[in-house]
Amino acid sequence: MTSPAKRAPERGRGDLFDPQCPTRRLLDRIGTKWTSMAVKVLAEAPDEVRFAELQRRMAGISQKMLSSTLQGMARDGLVGRRVEPTVPPRVYYRLTPLGLSLEGPLAMVRAWAEEHMAEIDRANQLSRTGREGSASL
Repeated sequence: MTSPAKRAPERGRGDLFDPQCPTRRLLDRIGTKWTSMAVKVLAEAPDEVRFAELQRRMAGISQKMLSSTLQGMARDGLVGRRVEPTVPPRVYYRLTPLGLSLEGPLAMVRAWAEEHMAEIDRANQLSRTGREGSASL
């Protein structure tokens, strides 16, 4: 592994190992379960999805957390938002091309997590009982 000072990142590309690089903050935002779920729901939709439908499809998410997640995704250019001026307003969301490009990598992470969850649970159980064995480094 090289130090950040010795690495020459490609032009316009972040460097995760540079403590000042905004890539770290971006990974914090896109690495959440809620962002991954929102991307999946929106990627599977043939068109726009209303806020209430997103909340229904993302079991366990609060209205406040969904709103915050979608605002962050919109700020990052991953989600487009359309508001119909009705009472109450109808708000629709869709993935932008940038957001759609995130679906493949997140799908791989979700698939890995689902495939290896039993192993992770076993390692956690061993760790809790003090019998780390092969689960430790």
